[in-house]
Amino acid sequence: MIKKNVSILIVIFAITIGCQTKEKKEVNSNNQIKMESTKKQGELEALLTERAEASSKKFSEEKSKIYAEGLADIKNSGILGKALNVGDKVPDFTLNNSLDKPVSLYNELKNGPVVLTWYRGGWCPYCNITLHSLQQKLPEFKKAGATLIALTPELPDKSLSTSEKHNLEFTVLSDIGNKVGKEFGVVYQLTTAVASIYEAGFGLHENNGDDSNELPLAATYIIDQNGIIQYAFLDADYKKRAEPDVLVDALNKIKN
Repeated sequence: MIKKNVSILIVIFAITIGCQTKEKKEVNSNNQIKMESTKKQGELEALLTERAEASSKKFSEEKSKIYAEGLADIKNSGILGKALNVGDKVPDFTLNNSLDKPVSLYNELKNGPVVLTWYRGGWCPYCNITLHSLQQKLPEFKKAGATLIALTPELPDKSLSTSEKHNLEFTVLSDIGNKVGKEFGVVYQLTTAVASIYEAGFGLHENNGDDSNELPLAATYIIDQNGIIQYAFLDADYKKRAEPDVLVDALNKIKN
């Protein structure tokens, strides 16, 4: 009887270790792209970090606490686990660009892979820095046969001013109501305190044309011509973005 119990315990232990190993492998697989990005962080990260440090010095203790709680709320919402990720097939969509002309994702994919990125709005300094960095790498994206598309919940006239301000040479689409963002699972609800700061500071509701207090993660995907995500950058912290050099590397791997 003792030998039987010992045998049972050994089997249970082996199964437990096996499950833990499998779970660890799954976690590592899900985080593989992000880990690669972390290793290759460079010029954009330095610019964003500099901006974040400068901004934090101007914040009151109360405002810093509100923003910290806002980030924690995003992380705890489970959005990072629900958003589309590497290996997922993306839904097609058609949105209007800043000139009110329709652009279809799957039509763009006929020409090659698409780098699809979200930015919160022209009011966001981290988004503006990122858009400028992506613009600088645009020739390398094109060399790899890729098209760059940026999505924003801002109304078309707002996104046009952002495009003009940064002389962007890639497509900017208005995802009014975050409809596409929700299909990709990258949309979250601001806390009441953060939403109040945004509304008082620059008029979030007017910019987006609604009072939903919803914004997209600063997510970035590389989608191959079959509509499959080959690269994903997902982070709850809007101050962290996909490094353009990492995107170029990923595109070249797809090309080769």
